Amino acid sequence: MRRFSESYLRRTRQGMWDDSRAALADLDLDGRDRILDVGCGTGEFSRVLAESSSADVVGVDADTDLLSVAADRERVAVVAGDATRLPFPDDSFDLVVCQALLVNLPDPAAALSEFARVSTDLVAAVEPDNAAVGVDSTVEAEVSLERRVRDAFLDGVQTNVALGERVSGLCSDAGLSVVGTRRYHHRKLVEPPYDEHDVRSAAKKATGEGLDRHEADLKRGLADDVSYESVRREWRQMGREVVQQIRDGAYRRAEVVPFDVTTGRV
Repeated sequence: MRRFSESYLRRTRQGMWDDSRAALADLDLDGRDRILDVGCGTGEFSRVLAESSSADVVGVDADTDLLSVAADRERVAVVAGDATRLPFPDDSFDLVVCQALLVNLPDPAAALSEFARVSTDLVAAVEPDNAAVGVDSTVEAEVSLERRVRDAFLDGVQTNVALGERVSGLCSDAGLSVVGTRRYHHRKLVEPPYDEHDVRSAAKKATGEGLDRHEADLKRGLADDVSYESVRREWRQMGREVVQQIRDGAYRRAEVVPFDVTTGRV
């Protein structure tokens, strides 16, 4: 399973669900008594669940460092545990959810079966469709280059990070009756005034550091006639343009990540 830092989760989930929670309608949060958030990380989604219901909310994650952050969330209890071997008896919750978890698991179907075991009613998965991410940027090369790199990463990564609407089939395989799927678009914007993270991200593009973290996956996904080194050179050149535009106060970048909320009944 892929692991993430607290800072990464905070930045990538920043503002998520603050604009609209309509895509969570099938979860019937008002009618819940006990909710489990599996792979809760720092508790970003657990917070949303607690704010949207009067239920007891429990977050479970294998990473105890992330759980220490989630433990500070108001009305959220935390437990250390594995998504495929949950430390709860059968029928412990009336709603079991996860957000951006299945895309990082080697066997997401096994996790869904475990969710169904501990739920008396509903299971819901909020998963990104990383193949449909949209990017716009004042650096022209960034749009096309990110598309190429994303496609190579999707082909080379060893988990399915573009599950999206295909979660419905996994739910059916786990014996769940699919209630429905609703789409939420998470928008992330970089614009003046830039913060420290914006500046660091630009620097990582210019040095190639951000790309190097995924070198093995990209090498597996790139076409045979395209070398990782050539893509890295283009990426660094693009990064230098980003850095210059930030210095000039002219850089703007918008990214839209679609998330599908798939709900199934036990």
